[in-house]
Amino acid sequence: MDLNYSAEEVAFRDEVRAWLAGNLPRDLKEKVDRYEHLSKEDLLRWHRILAGKGWVAPAWPKEWGGTGWNVVQRYIFEEELGYVGAPPLIPFGLAMCAPVLLRFGTEAQKKRFLPRIYQGEDFWCQGYSEPGSGSDLASLKTRAVRENGRYIVNGQKTWTTLAHYADWIFCLVRTDPTSEKRQEGISFLLVDMKTPGVSVRPLILMDGAHEVNEVFFDDVGVPAENLVHEEGKGWTVAKYLLGYERMNTGRIGESKRQLARLKEFSSGKLNDVRFRDRLSRVEVELTALEITNLRFLDRMRRSGQPPGADVSMLKIKGTEIQQALAELMMQAAGEAGSDEFAAALGRRYLSMRKTTIYAGSNEIQRNIIAKQTLGL
Repeated sequence: MDLNYSAEEVAFRDEVRAWLAGNLPRDLKEKVDRYEHLSKEDLLRWHRILAGKGWVAPAWPKEWGGTGWNVVQRYIFEEELGYVGAPPLIPFGLAMCAPVLLRFGTEAQKKRFLPRIYQGEDFWCQGYSEPGSGSDLASLKTRAVRENGRYIVNGQKTWTTLAHYADWIFCLVRTDPTSEKRQEGISFLLVDMKTPGVSVRPLILMDGAHEVNEVFFDDVGVPAENLVHEEGKGWTVAKYLLGYERMNTGRIGESKRQLARLKEFSSGKLNDVRFRDRLSRVEVELTALEITNLRFLDRMRRSGQPPGADVSMLKIKGTEIQQALAELMMQAAGEAGSDEFAAALGRRYLSMRKTTIYAGSNEIQRNIIAKQTLGL
């Protein structure tokens, strides 16, 4: 196992860093630095800049617009995006739906959806969680009945991130309620958000932001060609997708940037032994997380396979570090300057409480590791 960057990889990192320095719009970077709300237009603007460069979907095959980079180069690129303070690339289309289509989709589905995802013409969201079916996703109740060449969908999804921006939603739905195992009889559907019967209702979070939503389906007609993979085999698709989602929740580059900022404005707190001790612990944990991520990358590079259940380690520790950094920033806020900035830190602190819940709560992730990795 080799966790060091080669000379070629260091040169690649420097190339990416130089391009980002010259092409990330200043106003977008300043919004990110000030923890301001990013509009749909802000997110798509940055998406399209990267698409124009050919860097918006590095992990895709080259024939669909991918870069041909290896897993280490892709990791370096993601880390540099986070470290420079670029707006996030919304993952639902690029890093979640697209890998599913590339693995399980028909040629017609790929040709229809992948170019529009790449160019930022379609904004996607994820329809997984339901009231009472979040961490226990296999208990979902949204129904889809096939009749006359289409599915009729009825049910509700909740905590649907950026559904109010979305053109399309990929959904897990129950197509066979008689299956003995709950994981069976679930299917993966692509639904146009403009279809009659789809409605979106905002859920305002405790930081005051409108980021998540409830989505309702009332006799929504979905063409049968929007089924991905086989009917009743959606759980296979969901497991494949969740591996990619959890691989991306560590956000190491972003956390390294937040750590550097914290050090800048917390110098007055460094005489506080307890604060200094916690800051040191978080830095050590972030370094350990980075090394662990590199181990996963090395394994993926050698095997060519997607991450397994133990990728949940990245999700657990990555989100805990993100929360710890937000808490330390709140403690040091008195050193940060303006009341406006302190208020922004407060909103960010509240927003970060959800990180240990999304993509499967950390408690559930520990159960997954215990059962599927440790065999307990």
